[in-house]
Amino acid sequence: MHSRPPEESARSVKTASQTRTKLLTQQCPLYKLTLMEGIGPFIRRRRDELDLSLRELAKKLNCSPAFISDIELGRRHPSDKVLTEIARILKVKVEDLREMDVRPPIEEIKRAAQDDPTFALAFRTVLDKKISAGELLEFAKKKDEKKGKEKK
Repeated sequence: MHSRPPEESARSVKTASQTRTKLLTQQCPLYKLTLMEGIGPFIRRRRDELDLSLRELAKKLNCSPAFISDIELGRRHPSDKVLTEIARILKVKVEDLREMDVRPPIEEIKRAAQDDPTFALAFRTVLDKKISAGELLEFAKKKDEKKGKEKK
């Protein structure tokens, strides 16, 4: 039986693992979400980049430092009004901050299903048919593209 030297074997395993990881992340349309920085850590990092203390940010927002700390730690989430002000102070687009918020919109889903029972059926169908998040996002993207073409 032919065997490779241990260091060569380890090298080939590492290379295969790296290749497999690279292929998976390239093929997955949602790989960005797995690498995404949450809104709280982003706010903290951006504050540090601007040399802005937690207390200074809280004062500019007219709220408590504890509230800002809770946002940065993911315990609380800012309202749209506060998020808009945070974006202005941190000199970033509010849309960029919204994209970092990946919380499931449970209350909005409940409200939509109560207002229109066919939403409940649609949500159940999505789950029963095991439609992936990627497929849903692709559907939404195509819908946006279609709207864009209609406006032209």
